[in-house]
Amino acid sequence: MKYFLILALSILCSSAQAQRNVPATNEFKVTGDIKAERTFRISDIEKYRQADLGDISIKNHKGEEKSLIHKVKGVLLKSILDSVGISIDKPKELSEYYFIFIASDGYKNVYSWNEIFNSPIGDKLYILTGKDGKGMAEMDGHILVLSMADFNTGSRYLKGLATIEVKRVK
Repeated sequence: MKYFLILALSILCSSAQAQRNVPATNEFKVTGDIKAERTFRISDIEKYRQADLGDISIKNHKGEEKSLIHKVKGVLLKSILDSVGISIDKPKELSEYYFIFIASDGYKNVYSWNEIFNSPIGDKLYILTGKDGKGMAEMDGHILVLSMADFNTGSRYLKGLATIEVKRVK
């Protein structure tokens, strides 16, 4: 019985650990209410201007530090999204749009157009191009998205970005 309990706990711990492993992505697609679907590969992202972001504390929803990442570099996400044309008739319609960021494991984050393009959040929303001395292709999850403007950075720290869906509120 004792060995069975130890075995059961070992399996439980390893399956819980396995659920945290996000399949890495080498590209992401932007789809939805846009003029044309677009795919961005790691090599495309690395062509954008990169900023040195220093060291960043990743905090959970309670504000507790869960990890500290060092030597972080990133590309402003809005500079990438600027190159994707949203299908609008009038500029005021942009306030009706939102973006769903979907990771390879199904995890999702949502940002409004105004958050990204009309608030300080957009100036601190990055696709990470390096951390802990590693480039994108070497980082866990490869394509990572981080909002440095969030108080609790872990809630929207998305690993393995696969898709950004552009949608309009109906």
